[in-house]
Amino acid sequence: MEADGQWWSQRGADQLWVMGKRFSLGKAIEHCTRLRAEKKAGPIPGQGEWVLSRGLGRKFVREERLYERFMQLLPGRLLHREEMESLILDRGLEALADRWLPYVQWGALEGRLRVRHAVERSTVRRGLRLRRRGRWDEYRCVRCGSGKEGLRPVPCPICEEECPYCEACLGMGRVRYCSLLVQGVVHDAVPGTAPSMDGFGARWGLSPAQEEAAGEALRFMEQSPGGMFLLWAVTGAGKTEMIFPLIERALASGGRTLVATPRRDVVLELSPRLKTAFPASRVVTLYGGSAERWETGSLVIATTHQLFRFREAFDLVVLDEVDAFPFHGDAQLAYAAEAACKASGAFVLLSATPPQHLRRAVRRGRLPHAKVCVRFHRHPLPVPHRLAVPPLRRWAGGTLPPRLRSAVDASLRRGAQLFLFVPYIAAVEPLVRLLAAAFPGVPIGGTSSKDEERGDKVLQFRGKELRIIVTTTILERGVTVPKTDVFILDADHRLFDAASLVQMAGRAGRKLEDPRGHVYFCAAEWTKAQRDAVRDIEAMNALARKKGYLVE
Repeated sequence: MEADGQWWSQRGADQLWVMGKRFSLGKAIEHCTRLRAEKKAGPIPGQGEWVLSRGLGRKFVREERLYERFMQLLPGRLLHREEMESLILDRGLEALADRWLPYVQWGALEGRLRVRHAVERSTVRRGLRLRRRGRWDEYRCVRCGSGKEGLRPVPCPICEEECPYCEACLGMGRVRYCSLLVQGVVHDAVPGTAPSMDGFGARWGLSPAQEEAAGEALRFMEQSPGGMFLLWAVTGAGKTEMIFPLIERALASGGRTLVATPRRDVVLELSPRLKTAFPASRVVTLYGGSAERWETGSLVIATTHQLFRFREAFDLVVLDEVDAFPFHGDAQLAYAAEAACKASGAFVLLSATPPQHLRRAVRRGRLPHAKVCVRFHRHPLPVPHRLAVPPLRRWAGGTLPPRLRSAVDASLRRGAQLFLFVPYIAAVEPLVRLLAAAFPGVPIGGTSSKDEERGDKVLQFRGKELRIIVTTTILERGVTVPKTDVFILDADHRLFDAASLVQMAGRAGRKLEDPRGHVYFCAAEWTKAQRDAVRDIEAMNALARKKGYLVE
């Protein structure tokens, strides 16, 4: 109220009508919304009194320099009370530690901030592009978008009435109907000079297929502000290089860019590459425990869980591995990713194996897209061979099936390193022992999500200290070695869908030194998932051949 009193006093309002009743923040915002909708600007008889605005504002002395420093930290952020206090202390604004609320109110009056309550009433849900359409329940969480399924109404010690809080995003701090959320408003930047599209492929060292896809994405950014675009690129196509022209254009136009991925290791890998590619831009890297948590930059690289703290912040959002865990199937992460993009911004999805709802949107012409059907070395994708092998459970405690042993031996003799994928963790160690007995002297390791030494073993495999690694789908992405063959055991298992089979097969043939690595689907049955995976790979090869990209 001190900020309100001073603000209106400076604008010639001698008195303010102060409601006599005390409201929780949630009730107060609802009340204001209703008054605006009903266009009731005047006082309501019997519900308050006139108070001198100068008297209200006497206690508040706004320090202009401190205020500006504070405001510069907030554009595009969406923070609850505890996060605000953490930000203030981290950025050296201790002077605001116990008096930041009037500064927030002043920012809201100036239109630089929005004061929101964390759980709000809503009757109809937007048709979010990464989520199914439908209706909201009575309440929804502003931060993660959860409706009734994620909210729990409980008696509240703050507003002293039943007050829903959100369980779905509880790990990021409790938010409830009467909780404060502060949203920093991002105003459109003054655009700079956009780089010419002429010669961008040579400028970034792109292959013809990469240049064609990036060109389509650039035209989309120019012609369809506020839309979504899919870059459907085969494994090993060089997705990162293809987004460089998009980032270049967004930054040169005065905008901010976000590159988001589900996995922390990818964030750490991308960070030095993007810093090298864009040395003039401030690059901020965000993940759980990041030292740059409250830094501000024009180019942000983040895990998808960090996106809950942003709202309408970026002119370009690039979402990598949209089909990967934990993003795939998580409605809250999808909501956060879309909410981080400005309404006029470009939202670009990257995937080698898009989820079915995105494929349907492509087929129906509802989702603009570009297919990158060939790897940078322009050789065909290895097509998996079927290898009839009994189920693991029948022989894991005995000896390797002859066909499997023969194929593994052939791969070792040709000098390849081997991925052996299994569908469940319990199969890893028995298979390591069987392989060690069958191939004495060959260094073999096994790993899974429960292996504390997983990182070290991956480094050993990359460094050729291990010739064979037995693993679950934990390594289906992100690990590349020059000369690799892939064996997927129990490929008919229900845990292996077509997308995971394509991703695992994509570990082979990624490098120019050995572009024709071998892939084996080892199973007793030939399932629909296996057939679909082979069909997808063959379709991409056929498209690449048709466009003249292959050097066979």
